[in-house]
Amino acid sequence: MSFSSLGLSADILRAVEEQGYREPTPVQRQAIPVVLSGQDLMASAQTGTGKTAGFTLPLLQLLSAKPSDVKGRRPVRALILTPTRELAAQIGENVQAYSKYLRLRSLVVFGGVSINPQMMKLRGGVDILVATPGRLLDLEHQNAVDLSRIEILVLDEADRMLDMGFIHDIRRVLAKLPAKRQNLLFSATFSDEIKALANTLLTRPASVEVVRRNTPSELVTQNVHFVDKKRKRELLSLLIGKGNWQQVLVFTRTKHGANHLAELLGKDGITAAAIHGNKSQGARTRALANFKEGSIRVLVATDIAARGLDIDQLPHVVNYELPNVPEDYVHRIGRTGRAESTGEALSLVCVDEHKLLRDIERLLKREIPRIAEPGFEPDPNIKAEPIQNGRQSQRGAPRGGDRSGSERHSTAPRRQRSGEGSPSGEQRRGGQGKPAASRSQGNGQRRPARARSE
Repeated sequence: MSFSSLGLSADILRAVEEQGYREPTPVQRQAIPVVLSGQDLMASAQTGTGKTAGFTLPLLQLLSAKPSDVKGRRPVRALILTPTRELAAQIGENVQAYSKYLRLRSLVVFGGVSINPQMMKLRGGVDILVATPGRLLDLEHQNAVDLSRIEILVLDEADRMLDMGFIHDIRRVLAKLPAKRQNLLFSATFSDEIKALANTLLTRPASVEVVRRNTPSELVTQNVHFVDKKRKRELLSLLIGKGNWQQVLVFTRTKHGANHLAELLGKDGITAAAIHGNKSQGARTRALANFKEGSIRVLVATDIAARGLDIDQLPHVVNYELPNVPEDYVHRIGRTGRAESTGEALSLVCVDEHKLLRDIERLLKREIPRIAEPGFEPDPNIKAEPIQNGRQSQRGAPRGGDRSGSERHSTAPRRQRSGEGSPSGEQRRGGQGKPAASRSQGNGQRRPARARSE
């Protein structure tokens, strides 16, 4: 099957071809006809399988085939909600590329940057708006955006938005949209929470599920290396040098850990940079750009900051520390093995993380192969210590771990506590370009304000 058989216009097909795509992926083959029919859609597909084009291409087709009948400034007709800045920026790039030959305007809005330029661009009229929930609500509160003419709503990475505590923001956004609209929900999983959200949002939706829940890509080779905690960095540097790895995405649990590891790798002669919720948007954008172009070899990231990263043919992902939540392991290693490319995922596991590894393997329903580097065998005399200030992570525990600097913190109900905090509060308090997340550094203090996206 080719893209031309899906009912897309010549202008869209031309843009798709220029991006180097010849055949649609399974999720695109199933989702595009449904969206073009005007039906609501609930879609689950593995990360890296082309979900973004699955909703972007038919969305562009629908909007371009039916120009707005509103006179004067063009209204926002399509809204794409995403959980993080990086994912919003990535989707915005795709929208721009695929709409290259269409007379449609698009805009990406998120926190961590000044709101004023975004307000100015909205005044000029926008057809497609890609936004994180918090910044969208800030703009709506200041009457900078009118959501009453939305024809198509897309919730992308819906599972992650729920994990990050955005459900109340999503509901506030939904209350401002017209009742008659097309709704598209994309998620990595069909969890019970996602199904509950879908029941309130979608009307007789078509369902697309490309792979079974929580299945890592078959293109990713997974391995575990047992090693003492104090020797992890030494082993990582050795493997990078010995294997001549030129592009490695490394995951840590905490922001401080990401900064510290990047600094130590630099002392080992390996160019590295860290990205996490306390980094400014400019710093995150520069680090990602440098990583993609090859001027740095290692990008050290926390889970939230890495969500939505789309790096072509990324060969190596390393779990320097295992995640507290088993499902996050699947999302992490999904950064490689994308778009039919192969990849390698390596987890460096110390004795304290054995239970986390068992939880991951229980989710995967199989044991991850073990490998060993001579000279780095763990010391049998070292006993396990409780993880994170005396709290051993448990299967089914609140997502996000403790409050000791983790990128996410857990409360009840689950809320986003640090990571990708909204700048809305800083805007009201006169903050200048400093992400709100930097005001909460896992010091045990509860943030009084509700969690907001960026």
